[in-house]
Amino acid sequence: MTSRTLQQIIGGALTSDGAGVKLRRSIGATPGLRLDPFLMLDEFGTDNPDDYIAGFPPHPHRGFETVTYMIDGHMRHEDHLGNVGELKSGGVQWMTAGRGVIHSEMPQQDRGRMRGFQLWINLPAREKMKPAAYQDIPAERIPVASLAGGGQVKVIAGRAVVEGRPIAGPINGAAGSMATDPLYLDVQLSAGAAFAHPVTVGHNAFIYVYEGELQVGAGTAARTLPGFSSGVLSDGDAVEVRAGSEGARFVLIAGKPLREPVVQYGPFVMNTHEEIEQAIDDYRSGRLAA
Repeated sequence: MTSRTLQQIIGGALTSDGAGVKLRRSIGATPGLRLDPFLMLDEFGTDNPDDYIAGFPPHPHRGFETVTYMIDGHMRHEDHLGNVGELKSGGVQWMTAGRGVIHSEMPQQDRGRMRGFQLWINLPAREKMKPAAYQDIPAERIPVASLAGGGQVKVIAGRAVVEGRPIAGPINGAAGSMATDPLYLDVQLSAGAAFAHPVTVGHNAFIYVYEGELQVGAGTAARTLPGFSSGVLSDGDAVEVRAGSEGARFVLIAGKPLREPVVQYGPFVMNTHEEIEQAIDDYRSGRLAA
């Protein structure tokens, strides 16, 4: 087994998006901080409704996928085609923007905690102009495995192996045609607990810690990954971590790199500047998602 090591730490930068929703952005905070095929990771988490109440009014996307994981709270998705989705605590929406979608994500609460993540995953050039699609996955469809030493693993995407038990998530690239073959786990560990998991050699991977801190790597190669930070991992066939004295909660995300040019202009992610100009023109003329 070749244990991956912590190669880079990207702190979550405080920012806002939508109509003023406060969040932390790590992967994708600048173009140089992407990790192919992952374009961006945002964490939102607050008990103050002023930080989220304005939500994300109608806005366009083209050329990639968004994965919204709602740990706590309730948001409603609506798009220009009349689709409506309710994203509640523990649920996931996997949206393939493809050639284009204009949608909104608005809070359905005016008090209490709202916490979760939005991950942007690039699409290969051959799939950037396919029709938009959605998978709304309620919490009860997401497998949860308890760990012997305390804690648990939620399998959102990919095929997990938890203490020798194979578990397939509701989004399973190995069983379908997903070019990036994603792995997405939400892991909770008790104080001092260890966790190891296989990761496909050649796939890019990172960990984001949102509670506590982690030691990442094996033996003398282990390094501390603090809270509210993404840790980019070296190549290898496994990840080994150990929680700090207060336990830890983190997401482990991995995927097959596309190794294609990335040209981004806000909510449009294509392969060339000409394609970006076409996306802007299509949006302005009403053809983006026609």
